[in-house]
Amino acid sequence: MAAKAVSSGARPERQKGRFKAFFKGVWAELKKVYWPARKKVIIYTGVVIITVVVVSAILSVFDLGLSSVMKLIIE
Repeated sequence: MAAKAVSSGARPERQKGRFKAFFKGVWAELKKVYWPARKKVIIYTGVVIITVVVVSAILSVFDLGLSSVMKLIIE
C-alpha cells in the first residue's frame, strides 16, 4: 500500500489559521472564567496547605500504628 504524498504548499497557512482560531477560542473562554480576588486565593491556598498537613499527619500516625502492630505479629 503506497502512502499519499502531501503537498506542503498550503499546509502552513491552514495550520496558522487553526492556531489563530484555537487561541481566539481560548481567550474567549478565559474571559468567561470567574477569577477570585487575591485575598480569597491566599485564604484558599492556606486552607489547602493546612488540610494537606493534617491529612498527612493522620496518615503518618495510622501508618506508624499499623507498622507497630505488624512488627508485634511477625516477631
